Amino acid sequence: MNTEAESQKPASVSSPSEPAAADPAAAGPAGKAEGSASPAAEAPAAEVEGPEVEIARLKERLLRTAADFDNFRKRTRRDIADAERRVQEDLLRSLLPTFDNLERATVAAGTATDVKALAEGIKMVMRQFQDTLGSIGVERVVSQGKPFDPAEHEAVQHVQTDQVPPGAVVQELQAGYRWQGRLMRPALVVVAKAPAPAVAEPAAEPSADKS
Repeated sequence: MNTEAESQKPASVSSPSEPAAADPAAAGPAGKAEGSASPAAEAPAAEVEGPEVEIARLKERLLRTAADFDNFRKRTRRDIADAERRVQEDLLRSLLPTFDNLERATVAAGTATDVKALAEGIKMVMRQFQDTLGSIGVERVVSQGKPFDPAEHEAVQHVQTDQVPPGAVVQELQAGYRWQGRLMRPALVVVAKAPAPAVAEPAAEPSADKS
């Protein structure tokens, strides 16, 4: 009985529409290699791309810094030139009144009959010019009668005299000037030296009496 019943049971047949389950173990190492191939291939590309991008960024930053420095250098030169021009303009503006007075004195000299008044007018212009120089820090080097100083004087001649001590300035040929404590040009001077000692004349010998 049992044998007949078992023979009457339908045999289990696999449906053709259902795919067979893939066995991960059956895939073996080959399956694992396929799954991990993509990240391993992308890693070297990222490593190569990184330094190139950093180099481009540093190059761009270097070019920008060089351009900024060039602009700064041009701006500094322009500022220095403007400052020098302003100083020159201020100096010329301060000297123009003196030049105007000197021009008037020159015109008056052509028709002046009083020489003393003309000389006094020229002295006034000279004082104005000295005051203008003093206002911008220019001062004259005092030389007459002072000991010779190679830092401020330039000796062009030595003369024997007893009017001033030896080594002192006996005459000033050209004035020297300082600007804000700095020597602009030395004074050309004549320096005194001790007079030569007088040579005693020999006593005249008594003439022999011829008789």
